[in-house]
Amino acid sequence: MNLINKIHEMARQANKTIVLPEGEEERNLKAADYALKNGLAKIILLGDKNEINKKAKEWKLTNIEKATLINPKSFSEKKYYANMLAELRKNKGMTYEQAEALVENPLYLSTLLIKDGKADGEVSGAEHATGDVLRPAFQIIKTSPGVTAVSGAFIMIVKDHSFGEDGVLIFADCAVNPDPTVQELAEIAVESAKTAKNIAGINPKVAMLSFSTKGSAKHEKVDKVVEATELARKMNPKLKIDGELQADAAIIEAIGKKKAPGSDIAGNANVLVFPNLESGNISYKLVQRLAGAEAIGPILQGLAAPINDLSRGCSVEDIVNMIAITANQAKGVYNK
Repeated sequence: MNLINKIHEMARQANKTIVLPEGEEERNLKAADYALKNGLAKIILLGDKNEINKKAKEWKLTNIEKATLINPKSFSEKKYYANMLAELRKNKGMTYEQAEALVENPLYLSTLLIKDGKADGEVSGAEHATGDVLRPAFQIIKTSPGVTAVSGAFIMIVKDHSFGEDGVLIFADCAVNPDPTVQELAEIAVESAKTAKNIAGINPKVAMLSFSTKGSAKHEKVDKVVEATELARKMNPKLKIDGELQADAAIIEAIGKKKAPGSDIAGNANVLVFPNLESGNISYKLVQRLAGAEAIGPILQGLAAPINDLSRGCSVEDIVNMIAITANQAKGVYNK
C-alpha cells in the first residue's frame, strides 16, 4: 500500500467532518463526491443548495446527496453564528451588524462551524487567495496553545528509497514564514515532527538545516539554527532532532558520519527544517522538478484546528488528498 492509500485508509478510520466553503465549484464538488463515495470524511458544502444539486445532477455526482448543504446567505442559524463572531471579535471593535455580514462569507462561516464543533477541519483555496483563507482562521481558530507560527509542510516522495523513510521526507517551512525567528523555527520543527508521525506515518528524525555542520562555519544565521535546535529539544524532550546540519550531512549516511560523528540524525533524517522560506520553497520545487518527486501539500501546521489552503490550480485529486490529510490532522495532530 502506497502512502496516499495509507492516508486515505487512515482518514476512513478517523471519520471526521470536513467543510468545503467553495461548495459550488466543480473541482470541489467532484472531490466531495469521491470523498463521500469512498468514506474519506463526512462533508459539509457551503453554497446555494439549488445550484449545488443542479451541478451534481449535471455531472452525475450521485453521492452529493450524502453531504450537508448550507447556504450562508439563508442559513437558519445565521444570527447564532453572528453573535458568536461578534463576541469573539468584540475586543477588536466588531459590531453585530459587521459580524452578520461576515457570516454570509463562506470562509468565515466554515471557521465558525469548526469553532462550534460542527466540523473538524476545512479545505479551501481553489477559488480564493491564501490570505483570504487564512484571515478568518487566524481571527477565529487561532494557533495551537504555545504556538505562535503557522507553517507549511510538504510530504516529499522521492524515487530513491534510500533517502528519508523509504523515500518519504517532510520539508518545512516551504509556504508561510519568510524569515522565522528562533522561537518560530523551533515551533516549525516540533510541528513538522507531528506531521511526519500523524500524516506520513513515519517516526520523525528532524534535521535543522544550515550551510554549516556542527560549527564548520561561523555566522549569526548558523547561530539561529543552533539556538532553535536547543529550544525545540526543550519544547519536546522526546523529539529526535539535531542541528545545525548541511543537507548532505542530513540525508546521506556516509557524509553524516564524517561531518557529524555520533549524531543519531545525521545521514538518517526524514524531516528537513529549512532556515527560511527562500531555501525551503526553492528546495522542494527543485526536488519536485529535477528528481521527479511527488510533493503533497502545503499542509498547514500550528493552527488550533486543521485548515488547509489549496493552490488555485489544484486538481480534483489534490482536493481529495487534502480532505484525507485534513481528516487525519483532526484525529492525530490536534487530539494530543
